[in-house]
Amino acid sequence: MKRSDQKKRKSFIPYILGATAVVAIAGGGFFYYQHSQETKTVNEAKTTIKQFVKALDKGDYKKATTLLVPTTKKSEWTTQEILEKYQNIYDAVDIKGYTVSDLTVEKKKKDTYTFSYTAKMSTALGELKDLNFEGTLIREKDGPKINWQPNLIFPTMENGDKVSLNTQEATRGEILDRNGEGLATKGQLKQLGVVPSKLGEGEEKNANIKTLAERTQLTEDTINQAISQSWVQPDYFVPLKIIDGETPELPAGATIQEVTGRYYPLSEAAAQLIGYVGDITAEDIEKNPKLSSVGKIGRSGLEMAFDKELRGTNGGKLVITDENGNEKNVLQEQKVKNGESIKLTIDAKAQKIAYDELGGEAGSTVATTPKTGDLLVLASSPSYDPNKMTNGISEKDYQAYADDKNQPFISRFATGYAPGSTFKMITAAIGLDNGTLNPEENLTIDGLKWQKDSSWGSYEVTRVSDVAQVDLRNALVYSDNIYMAQQTLKMGEKAFRSGLDKFIFGEELDLPISMNPAQISNEDSFKSEILLADTGYGQGELLITPIQQATMYSVFANNGKLIYPKLVVDAKTKTKDDVISDAAVQTILPDLEAVVTDPNGTAHSLASLGIPIAAKTGTAEIKEKQDEKGQENSFLFATNPTNQGYLMVSMLEDKKEDDSATKRAPELVNYLNATYQ
Repeated sequence: MKRSDQKKRKSFIPYILGATAVVAIAGGGFFYYQHSQETKTVNEAKTTIKQFVKALDKGDYKKATTLLVPTTKKSEWTTQEILEKYQNIYDAVDIKGYTVSDLTVEKKKKDTYTFSYTAKMSTALGELKDLNFEGTLIREKDGPKINWQPNLIFPTMENGDKVSLNTQEATRGEILDRNGEGLATKGQLKQLGVVPSKLGEGEEKNANIKTLAERTQLTEDTINQAISQSWVQPDYFVPLKIIDGETPELPAGATIQEVTGRYYPLSEAAAQLIGYVGDITAEDIEKNPKLSSVGKIGRSGLEMAFDKELRGTNGGKLVITDENGNEKNVLQEQKVKNGESIKLTIDAKAQKIAYDELGGEAGSTVATTPKTGDLLVLASSPSYDPNKMTNGISEKDYQAYADDKNQPFISRFATGYAPGSTFKMITAAIGLDNGTLNPEENLTIDGLKWQKDSSWGSYEVTRVSDVAQVDLRNALVYSDNIYMAQQTLKMGEKAFRSGLDKFIFGEELDLPISMNPAQISNEDSFKSEILLADTGYGQGELLITPIQQATMYSVFANNGKLIYPKLVVDAKTKTKDDVISDAAVQTILPDLEAVVTDPNGTAHSLASLGIPIAAKTGTAEIKEKQDEKGQENSFLFATNPTNQGYLMVSMLEDKKEDDSATKRAPELVNYLNATYQ
């Protein structure tokens, strides 16, 4: 070979190698592109499956069918047939909370992918989990679609199979008063509904729906939505709402059926305490997957606090059968477990009396048997009708509650207030036990206003009665703020707080009722003599609920021992010994009797009842500036000093002129005195 040829050959080799490198790089790019496209398609397939499951969970079966190819290996299904199959099965079984995990998608062959996932969902029988679904997808122009087959309804289902569900709904337990009277029970209710085929057609149908809406406080949209539900057939009865009271004249197509439902005999009188129930929703199931998808759940009050015990567990059997009804596979089976009934310490009759005496005014009443802590009355006013809340309240009625400035949904017996002059009993007891208060000593007080010295600036403590010589008895009879302010300053913050700390300030009470702990002040120290003085006569930054007040005042019915409240009959009574001394109780009780028997006593109007009563009234004023007129909350504490059979605390919020908690108490005091000896 010539040198020139060898030279040419050598010079050609790099070109060959270069071309090879270009081909290799191009090939690597192609494989990378192909892999990225496959990854993209797999992710799109996963998205399709997630959208499919989400649509089923929401009951949007039309959306679900847009993600399907309606064919199987053995036969062809139309989109409409698949839609109806989901409607008939999933609606009947009441599927909610459908979620997936362990979703995998793999390429099988060109444009075909396999998938599998594990699912859980709630049915009318509760949670159904560990369902292993699998199938295939095909890649189409508008994205991956699922090759539909019956096992995408439930695993193991095949062509011709059916789903059978037999259910037995658990009976919700009752809430009873101490005497076995129902506070939340079963009742016969009037269910308003329509039969679509009897409403007529066209204009006639529209006219009947309009008339029905006007006469039942429903909207036309509500009625139309109800009869448009997927399960509705022309001759089905479609429930709309529970009718309370007199049934209005109904147009063609509307009718009433008698049904059994949750009923609250005391209605408004115990609403905040007992609460109400509502239908179980998808949100409830999301919080508690063990819930069945049908039935009621406690929405407020004791219905919510004791929901698990009251609700029980639905029973039944969910199975896949062949086309002849022969059982093939049991998906779910459980025995019904009825809810437990709960017996409260509440006296239904006393509860009703207390609520009625409040007369719709904002306020509350708590009554106990102070030796056992049994809560006899927990009334709050104004109130709402729990029967409407449970069985279908109109938008108009609900808005009326929501717009009421007195807030009928508030449990005022569990709301913190400054207790006013009823608290003077506690201040006096602490002073007696501390040795700084001499009950026989007369303090000389001049006029209706007083301040310690000029360091108080313009602030002065005020009183109602201008009594020159004031001892402990007069201080309680006349409810003298200045006397109590002076005695509190005399004992000092350290001794006063030490005495208060023996009570229940800062404690969570063992009750199924939400409330903040009782508060002495916003901070650990008063930081001013003015705040110390104000606290001594029941104002300042004190915040005590009526339940907590009744608990603290129980020391005056138990020789200084505090009895904690209880609401369930079989709960144990909890006590706290030596909160105040028996000597302090025996000194103060006769003075509290004088609050009633003395013509000058602030509760003297109760003397006309002719029964033994020890009482203390109070007025807590809420205002921005000292010299302005503020909101006045009126309080009454009362007990039988002879046998301590009952104790009550009543409160009237923002009382009107010539009104008070004391004026509204006689009927309840009479009943409690006669019933609890």
